[in-house]
Amino acid sequence: MFSRLSIFWRLALGYLTILALVIGVNVYILSQFRAITELGAELATHHFPAVETAKQLITSLYAQLKSDKQYLVLRDTTLLKEFLQEAENFRKTLQALEDQEQVDATREALQKVKVRHEEFHTLFLNVGVEQADRSPLAIANYEHERDGLINAMAQAINGYITSQEASVGAILRDSHLRSVQAQEITQQLLLMALVLGLGLAGIASYSILRPLRRVKAQIRRIGQGKFGGTISQAVPQELRDLVDQVNWMGEKLKNLDEMKSEFLANISHELRTPLASIREGSQLLLDGIPGELNKDQRETLSIISDSSQRLNHLIGNLLDLSRMEADMVAYNFNPTDLNRVALRSTEKVKFLADRKNIYMDIDLVQGKVKTQEVDGLRMEQVFENFLSNAIKFSPKGATISIRSKPDSDNTGIHFIVEDTGPGILQEDLPHIFERFYQGKTPEGRAYVGSGIGLALAKRVIEDHGGTIWAESTLGKGTALHFIITSRISAKTFH
Repeated sequence: MFSRLSIFWRLALGYLTILALVIGVNVYILSQFRAITELGAELATHHFPAVETAKQLITSLYAQLKSDKQYLVLRDTTLLKEFLQEAENFRKTLQALEDQEQVDATREALQKVKVRHEEFHTLFLNVGVEQADRSPLAIANYEHERDGLINAMAQAINGYITSQEASVGAILRDSHLRSVQAQEITQQLLLMALVLGLGLAGIASYSILRPLRRVKAQIRRIGQGKFGGTISQAVPQELRDLVDQVNWMGEKLKNLDEMKSEFLANISHELRTPLASIREGSQLLLDGIPGELNKDQRETLSIISDSSQRLNHLIGNLLDLSRMEADMVAYNFNPTDLNRVALRSTEKVKFLADRKNIYMDIDLVQGKVKTQEVDGLRMEQVFENFLSNAIKFSPKGATISIRSKPDSDNTGIHFIVEDTGPGILQEDLPHIFERFYQGKTPEGRAYVGSGIGLALAKRVIEDHGGTIWAESTLGKGTALHFIITSRISAKTFH
């Protein structure tokens, strides 16, 4: 069912699922935040002001007690006015505190304070102010009764403060608990959203990227000249046309490649017969069979003979490469000294090197490697292509190095052919072993050549189970490497 969905709906469903989880997390966080805010508002608007007001009542109560004591000693009317004013402020503050209190128990405690304060006020006016008896015993009785009322009111107000502070503590603990729970649940929900989001994204991406990777791999194979095979996989609707086009392109290119190979094989075969006649005729003239030649005629015939030989070599490479790509080449593996093969190859291309006054520096390891099970004639083709390539790109009077050494684990032999030519651009280096590939000079001009020799060399080396690569530095030259080990490739040759 999911494979039938388009890319749009796959992405949309994934995003909607993640969005729903994120919205759920946000709603939960907002609800907890609202609850904590309400608790904070309750603290700010009720409990904290109530505690401060109650403390003001304590202060006012002791201010009245102070005025009481001073009036009893001094009998000053100013002190009496201060007492009465402070008592009035006390009643107003107590009434305001009682009006905002919503809990019955604390409201009853405030009402008891109110009753005690009225008793204290009446006692002060009737006894402290009006009573004429000022004996020590009467004053002592008054102070005893007054102090009892003051202590009772102070204890009641302090009890009220304690209850308010307990409520504050409970609210703070509740807020902290809510905060911790919200944090834990939020983390769990976010983790769930992350895991689910990654899972959905992975499923959606995999279902989209998998066919794209198949398409990419198929295009890469086509680019490498492997035109066979098609992409057969359920893909999203938007990619079906792309897959069909790639499959169609691969099939068309396969047919074109088969036609091209057949054409090259036929034309190469057809060219060999007249080319052989040209070579034989040139050689007969150079040997003086029809008659003696002057110097200019001999030089002209030498050019014709050399050119026909190079053309014959090129046609041979083209035929061999076509046959190799069609798996129609039979290899004749025998124990072979590759150093001797290298020396024979240098002798074959010596005339090309002499024409450009190029010196070939040969340094071949002796007696330290085993003979290899190889096809000597095919390996000779590899050396000739390496050397011809080095001579072609080396300037006049340059030196070409031909070296061999044991490979790293001493089971095979490593050959290096190094020139002092202009070098190869880094972007061209990975492609020089591809057939018909022609790189560019550092100045941006395309190299002249067929792009066949190195492609054939790569095919031969890999069919022998070896490895081949190139290293190059602009302005200094290029080194071509290959390693042949004692282990023969498991490839089946026809």
